[in-house]
Amino acid sequence: MKPLLLLDVDGVLNPMGRPTPDYRRYRCTIGDDVYTVHLNPRHGRRLLDLAQLTGAELVWATTWEQHANEWIAPRIGLPALPVIPMNPDTPPSEHGELFKTPHVAAYAGRRPFVWFDDQVWAEDEDYLRVHQGLADFLLIHVDPNRGLTSRHLGMAHEWLTLTGFSQGS
Repeated sequence: MKPLLLLDVDGVLNPMGRPTPDYRRYRCTIGDDVYTVHLNPRHGRRLLDLAQLTGAELVWATTWEQHANEWIAPRIGLPALPVIPMNPDTPPSEHGELFKTPHVAAYAGRRPFVWFDDQVWAEDEDYLRVHQGLADFLLIHVDPNRGLTSRHLGMAHEWLTLTGFSQGS
């Protein structure tokens, strides 16, 4: 089974801190809301290379949902990607995991995955570890002020390659 590379937008591809000069500023309009995002156009190529090298499939795991294909993907050079449906109005968990975590678990099923997100913590890992039938996974916490870095991509590549999940190894 092809492993998954799950991508969040805000805090991962769109850092919250002061962006470095390799980021470009965009204004995105979704309905009546206007968002300012800072995106690094090199992220798309680097993510595509990672997916190709490891045989993984890139998937959006973000509250942007389909809007990520409209506003984010073309600005960083990604094609339209599958989207994990999210419901931000999901009631809070008693265990403290992120509202996205059950949606990710349901989508991933028995496929191994790497999840880049700025809001994944020990509670999310605990939730996923006890979820029946779930394949192995790696949660990569991204500092929301800096966003996705080479170190994060290297961690994903190493895990997928060393665990044998990589289709390209």
